[in-house]
Amino acid sequence: MTRHHRIAISRRRFVQATGALAAGLAMPAIGRAQGAPLQLGILTPLTGAGGFDGPRMLKAMKAVIDEVNAAGGLIGRKVDLVIEDDQTNPEAAVRAARKLIDVSKVPVIMGTWASAVTSAVAPLCWESKTFLTTVSGADSITLLPHQGYLIRTQPNNHLQAGKHAEFIAASGAKRVFIMSIQAPFAQPTQRRASEVLKQKGSEMVGGLIYEKEKTTYRSEVDQALKTKPDLVYLNGYAPDVTVILRDLYRAGYAGPRFAQSYAVTGKVLDALPPEVTAGVITVQPSADIDSPAFGLAAKRTGIAEPDSYETQATDWASLVSLGIAKAKEATGTGLRDNVRKISQGSGTKVYSAVEGLKLLAEGKEINYEGASGPCDFTDIGDIIDCKFRYNKIENGKPVFLKIA
Repeated sequence: MTRHHRIAISRRRFVQATGALAAGLAMPAIGRAQGAPLQLGILTPLTGAGGFDGPRMLKAMKAVIDEVNAAGGLIGRKVDLVIEDDQTNPEAAVRAARKLIDVSKVPVIMGTWASAVTSAVAPLCWESKTFLTTVSGADSITLLPHQGYLIRTQPNNHLQAGKHAEFIAASGAKRVFIMSIQAPFAQPTQRRASEVLKQKGSEMVGGLIYEKEKTTYRSEVDQALKTKPDLVYLNGYAPDVTVILRDLYRAGYAGPRFAQSYAVTGKVLDALPPEVTAGVITVQPSADIDSPAFGLAAKRTGIAEPDSYETQATDWASLVSLGIAKAKEATGTGLRDNVRKISQGSGTKVYSAVEGLKLLAEGKEINYEGASGPCDFTDIGDIIDCKFRYNKIENGKPVFLKIA
């Protein structure tokens, strides 16, 4: 081969190499990303008392991340979700959280539901600088020394119990008895509800805290009925509330019963005769049905009316995606320092992660407005306010009363 030929070949290779480089630079970030996908953790109840809500929250989070990946991923990387079942059990949840933190090394864990689970998992998160998003409501959770590594889109017990008591008093109930499962939210809920009932001209005539997983609560029901209540507030989970509703019916109590929607699920209604659940009033934090984000969540999930848990899960995945993009790094500390920068303030309002990612890429400030509500947080991670949805059970089905 002559020297002239060698030079010609070298020139062709140089042109080919530089052309390939230019083509690579022109490709979307996800196409030229190097290394493993970006892993985000989900720890949610796929089984146990929270097994009705966990799978639906998981579906909502997956739908957001699918959109994010279709739009190019985060910081030039495809996003993979690493999913663990906390079994609605603190011990199982701690084992699963350690796996997510120590093995998968995720920067965030999304999805804890029960307050006892979140209370057990939160220390692992702040000690490892892993960000945590939760739907748990116990006041004690955001009072933990979590150093900013935790937010919750669920209203705390103080806010919930006050709103519940206002509704109960306005319904005409004057004598209220509360039955609470042994959980971090039990006593704070009883205290706050009692305060607000008194302010509104009603009273808490008594309360008790019971153990979970009993086959009957007849002695507890008899204790409640001795006070002659005109409403019984059932502050528990689906398995125990199912038993209590049956025992109240057998004891001949025909007055109103009030419970969280997660305690009177479709599965519970299917398991009990309609006469046992007739007249039960259920409550849950309401999705922001007037927000464009709500409509986008409905379209994304294929659910006509996503509930509070599905919309809160939508907001976790969106906030985390936008927080990582704003921080330009996938770390718990980056999320802690940036989550309020993309959800509060004077930036352009956005209603989906993809919409916000586009503006952030253009160097603009954003204010994410969620499907569950505005997603504005206090310094300790509580949402500032939200609305509540009330239903009444008739013929084994929930019938809408109002949002307030």
